[in-house]
Amino acid sequence: MYGVTKVLGIDGGYRGFYAKNTITLTPKLTNDIHKRGGTILGTSRGGHDTMKIVDSIQDRGVNQVYIIGGDGTLKGAAVIYEEIRKRGLKVAVAGIPKTIDNDIPVIDRSFGFDTAVEEAQRAINAAHVEAGSAENGIGLVKLMGRYSGFIAMYATLASRDVDCCLIPESPFYLEGKGGLFEYIEKRIKENGHMVIVIAEGAGQELLAEKNEQDASGNKLLQDVGLWISQRIRENFAKPNKIPITLKYIDPTYMIRAIPSNAADNVYCTLLAQSCVHGVMAGYTGFTSGLVNGRQTYIPFHRVIEKQNNVVITDRMWARLLSSTNQPSFIGPKCGCVENAGNTDNDVKETKNT
Repeated sequence: MYGVTKVLGIDGGYRGFYAKNTITLTPKLTNDIHKRGGTILGTSRGGHDTMKIVDSIQDRGVNQVYIIGGDGTLKGAAVIYEEIRKRGLKVAVAGIPKTIDNDIPVIDRSFGFDTAVEEAQRAINAAHVEAGSAENGIGLVKLMGRYSGFIAMYATLASRDVDCCLIPESPFYLEGKGGLFEYIEKRIKENGHMVIVIAEGAGQELLAEKNEQDASGNKLLQDVGLWISQRIRENFAKPNKIPITLKYIDPTYMIRAIPSNAADNVYCTLLAQSCVHGVMAGYTGFTSGLVNGRQTYIPFHRVIEKQNNVVITDRMWARLLSSTNQPSFIGPKCGCVENAGNTDNDVKETKNT
């Protein structure tokens, strides 16, 4: 349509701009990549050296840069865009929101989220079968979500087999009146089994502090799934407690590695086509995305200024509480702060000058 003759793929994330060879992308090479999980270009943590990246873009004579990824990747894209502007280069920079966590603000959802929620059902179903097959069985499933609990929340709502969903935005406590242990015991006595879904970032304030970071500067989280499994087992091993059988399932990377489903395939096509049309029309410094069901171009600064989080005072979380019948866990041992969330859907466009 636009007469483009050469498309280069950067191997290995941001580091690939200056440390690895590029891959020439052709229709034949990319024809069926939507049927595979993962990435043919490879990915990495860290390696964002802005000067080296922009030097590489300039030296190669690249005039359009499309960057695909989550909130951290888009923050890097924004920095590259600003450096290109500073140098006065005629290079357009555009982003495509791809993260299963759905933690990018403004847009309706990110590419990969629908697939993650759908695949999470398999793990929850397995946990439900295991829990129901044992006396006083507990099925515990850990899902991805460092700071945003959208996968856990939507997977719980879709399943209808979950008795308790724990996410980073909603603090909880274990012991005492109204705590998690009391609810588990109550639920098992009523139903004979229960299923718990926990996001990887939930309950981190209850674990010992771990002051370490990965190569991208993200705080390394403790394994809350293993920790809470052990705490539940220890609690119900005490005298006068009901005996339990707990099965722990961690499908996190299995979920991330699968091919996208039909809904995400369609959405990705819309994002990609819209992104290219925007760049060819002269826009730069934007992310393509759906806002209230309409395809839009959102300036980088709007999608990196904060994370998209579950609003626990919103209707969707209220629907989950109604579905699971779990308590809110708001009590004297749980200092909960209302999450203002992201309700501002203003959309602006930036023109390539």
